[in-house]
Amino acid sequence: MAEAYIVDAVRTPVGKRGGALATVHSADLAAHSIAALVRRTGVDPGAVDDVILGCCDTIGSQAGDVARTAWLVAGLPDHVPGVTIDRQCGSSQQAVHFAAQGVLSGTQDLVVAGGVQNMSAIPISAAMLVGQQYGFSTPFAESPGWVERFGDVEVSQFNSAEMIAERWAISRQDMEAFALASHDRARAAIAEGRFTNEIEPVTLADGTVVDTDQCPRETSLEKMAGLQPLVPGGRITAAVASQICDASSAMLIASERGIAEHALNPRARIHHLSVRGDDPVWMLTGPIRATRHALEKTGLSIDDIDLFECNEAFASVVLAWEEELGVPHDKVNVNGGGIALGHPIGATGTRLMTTLLNELERTGGRYGLQTMCEGGGQANVTIIERL
Repeated sequence: MAEAYIVDAVRTPVGKRGGALATVHSADLAAHSIAALVRRTGVDPGAVDDVILGCCDTIGSQAGDVARTAWLVAGLPDHVPGVTIDRQCGSSQQAVHFAAQGVLSGTQDLVVAGGVQNMSAIPISAAMLVGQQYGFSTPFAESPGWVERFGDVEVSQFNSAEMIAERWAISRQDMEAFALASHDRARAAIAEGRFTNEIEPVTLADGTVVDTDQCPRETSLEKMAGLQPLVPGGRITAAVASQICDASSAMLIASERGIAEHALNPRARIHHLSVRGDDPVWMLTGPIRATRHALEKTGLSIDDIDLFECNEAFASVVLAWEEELGVPHDKVNVNGGGIALGHPIGATGTRLMTTLLNELERTGGRYGLQTMCEGGGQANVTIIERL
């Protein structure tokens, strides 16, 4: 049976909103991870079959097929194509899935998969709102077909996070304790150098070298308690939500033939990949259904998985997922998650997988499972096996 392998994975530091990476052009930001990946693996770039990058809000610096542009900006061969995909928050995780599927089909041997997002330059949901200046309505929720099927209801990630907190009886205090733990874990990971191997430092135009994630904060339960809810009368505050930020990430996915022909040393095997949909109004519950599906397909249990990455879009999302599936918190996001480290939407999927791979190697674990909630009520699941 054909196999798909992760040869290597790399990312930039995650820059906080308005921080060190805010003025870096999205194509250059993505090119940085791609160039580092090629250099680290020693692969012949001319042998790469395709470049697949996740990116949302593909306007401005992210428009014009940023995957293709980034490859060229990196100074790599112009016969190698690139394609940009949007599965919302799961875009670069889906990029890995498409890359692996190309390899598993036997039609490709070497594929670069990754993602990029400069949220400082292009605000979240900018693409949904840009049409208004030309007299167009906002997307999907105002579509007559959508309204006929789902009703005239406000579709919002904040409302979804609130609905989840209410349904699973997750208190504001529960979420704030979760958020504080995310920051504590992230700061400890940085202090111990756990991210050093996966980060390719960025040298800015003025010579400043950025080599550390910028988002983790010194915070406390007392500080969090003083914040106002994002939805009036609700439980969700900015303290329990992922941070807006800037980053890129990239992985090299290879077939057995590609590994043999190019003398590559794979670090992990992709054991499983799948994606499922759930209620789009609830939106953020997808990881529950998707994880159940993945475990059923593979015959694995929660106990078989050594480490989990479940994206911290909001604390309530991960807490509900843990409760429904019986996932122990001490195996989830052990180096912090999006609340502390940021959620650079298009880049998050491969950022999480890069961290998961390195942590499996550090701890000697075998299987790692990654999932994340995505716009439209979707969720990808990838299970990787350390080699």
